[in-house]
Amino acid sequence: MTFARDQWYVAAFSNEVGRDLLARTVLGEPLVFYRTESGAAVALADRCVHRRYPLSESRLDGDTVVCGYHGFTYDPSGACVFVPGQQRIPRTARVAAYPVVEQDTLVWVWIGDRDRADASTIPRAPWLGDPRYTTVRGMAPLDARYSLLVDNLMDLSHETYLHGGYIGTPEVANTPITTEVDEDRGVVYVSRHMDDAECPPFYARSTGIQGRITRWQDIEYHPPCLYVLHSRIAPQGVYPPAEGDDDQAFHAEIVYAITPSTAHTTYDFWAVARDFAVDDESVSEYLYQSNHTVVMQDVTALNILERVITGEPERCQELSINIDTGGLAARRLLARMVESSTVEAPR
Repeated sequence: MTFARDQWYVAAFSNEVGRDLLARTVLGEPLVFYRTESGAAVALADRCVHRRYPLSESRLDGDTVVCGYHGFTYDPSGACVFVPGQQRIPRTARVAAYPVVEQDTLVWVWIGDRDRADASTIPRAPWLGDPRYTTVRGMAPLDARYSLLVDNLMDLSHETYLHGGYIGTPEVANTPITTEVDEDRGVVYVSRHMDDAECPPFYARSTGIQGRITRWQDIEYHPPCLYVLHSRIAPQGVYPPAEGDDDQAFHAEIVYAITPSTAHTTYDFWAVARDFAVDDESVSEYLYQSNHTVVMQDVTALNILERVITGEPERCQELSINIDTGGLAARRLLARMVESSTVEAPR
């Protein structure tokens, strides 16, 4: 699989990166993450230049990584600062260091041409760090290609069939969608507004709403990595006011960071931020367990689909319908990003 390399990808949640060495593979590149003693996040290639031993299986000494095999030692820039048995350090004794940005409790890494790494282009998910919201989060690895998860999230009609009893109701599949593409910003918008819908357990138990609801799903996909579902839940017939706060509704900002690990594996970072019951730990636990179950249902389905697709003959055709317009737009933007990538990742 060809990746869009000149882009930012989420490699971890901020609380995953600390003084323990963390291994992640992004776009086929093995990386090791850690924090310096001052708290800065560092990403280095996860292979010692000497005999390719993983630095993630090594140890920290201050701000340097000491290879656990022969002791080659690297500073946060990737430069080797110590070689055992000799004073001269070979000129080529260094590992790649990757640009890292922390934003909205996410750790973003740039895989590609360093000169093109512009932090201002990283899309925002401000709810994840906003004290007015409470967030539950997790990460699930998939044994499936990245594009399958993008397709899955862009078409939420599958909630009715795959996630019944959690977030799926008949109205999700039966309500038409609208799709818009901002070509200049490279963002896909998909909306499904349900005026009179069954309240699924995911929201009935967390909000306390009894009876039918007005349920809005507004997707923003910022290729290649960030997906946001703006979910609005209100008693049936309650709509946003023309002015002022929408305080008669409940809002959940459901964020996915979709990061290719290898050609056939993916990291599924997920988070649910809510503006209701923010201090209620029982609601947090319920939403965590429920969303984790939903994510794992997707993981199981996509892992099956990966095996099916891998075993198919070439040029096997698929059928697309109206509900696929968002996913097809996402595919087109991703293909454009791949074409604009100019270099392989540094080694």
